[in-house]
Amino acid sequence: MYPRKSLFALIGLLAGVAFVPSARAADKDFNGKWDIQVHAQPASFVQFTTTAAWWLSVTGAGTPQMRIQFVGSPDGSLDNIKVASIKNGVLNFTWTEKAHHGHTPNPNDRAEYEVRYVNGLLQGTVTSPATTPATHLTFTGYRSPKIDEHDDGTWVPGKPIRLFDGKDLKGWTGVNSPKMAGWSVQDGILRCADNSDDLITVRKFWNFELHVEYRLPVGKRSNNGIGLRGRYELQIASDYGTPPGMHGTGALYTRILPRVNASKPAGEWNTYDIRLVGREVTTVLNGKTLYKKAVIEGLNGIAIDPFEGRPGPIELQGDETAAEFRNLVLVPLTKRSK
Repeated sequence: MYPRKSLFALIGLLAGVAFVPSARAADKDFNGKWDIQVHAQPASFVQFTTTAAWWLSVTGAGTPQMRIQFVGSPDGSLDNIKVASIKNGVLNFTWTEKAHHGHTPNPNDRAEYEVRYVNGLLQGTVTSPATTPATHLTFTGYRSPKIDEHDDGTWVPGKPIRLFDGKDLKGWTGVNSPKMAGWSVQDGILRCADNSDDLITVRKFWNFELHVEYRLPVGKRSNNGIGLRGRYELQIASDYGTPPGMHGTGALYTRILPRVNASKPAGEWNTYDIRLVGREVTTVLNGKTLYKKAVIEGLNGIAIDPFEGRPGPIELQGDETAAEFRNLVLVPLTKRSK
């Protein structure tokens, strides 16, 4: 997943919400990790220019050492926020666009966040002054749950589930619309065109092993991903022969760096084998282990579901560039009986 057009130039028709806390929050109440649900009308997410689920980490609130990390607009990257303060029980911080991967940022493209702690939740508003009139978006933050499950050898594989039968799109739907714009099945292959809707399974899953084969087109700069539980993006990119990177193939997008870039050239089939237990993920690409039992700190990339303690869908990113998929098989994992 790479930078895209600014969220704020494209999103409209969003309801403003006034938040009136019963008492002023203490600065330290903001500390912690927060899963964020974004409030927006579905129509405003045409072509899905942003994620519907964000993530926020606050440490040292109330001290000069306050640190904020944020995953949100416009591309699901993990950002270290430089401009932030808490005054009169309100947390304010500013997101600014950054340059990376050949992308030149717009110096005027920024977002102002205003967040209050209300009855154990965060209630926030984001405003983009770069648009005329300024665009507003609201959100609610929930404390990230403790997930005390580990890939400790006590998980038993169940019956394999073929997510794609090579014939049709049964069992899938679009993030924006059940029409699944841009997706088709041809010669037993699941294909997406450029600028397609993102695709998700109707069923939701918790702990599992997932096998996916994908192929990228020749002559294009591709950017795709696989969403685990609709929250954690495993990156797919046309970067064969380059060093591994946080935005490159095999990375848990801007979260976990792969040991190697094991991708094949465009036009060749690649094979992912992914194992997810709790927050621990093991990923093998084309027979090479990229990381083993690496711990996922929070939402990233193409996240659409903020509630980390619940099962979620498998997601295929199509909103950027064309790609092909086949042999998508999921094996549920359940705890061995004592």
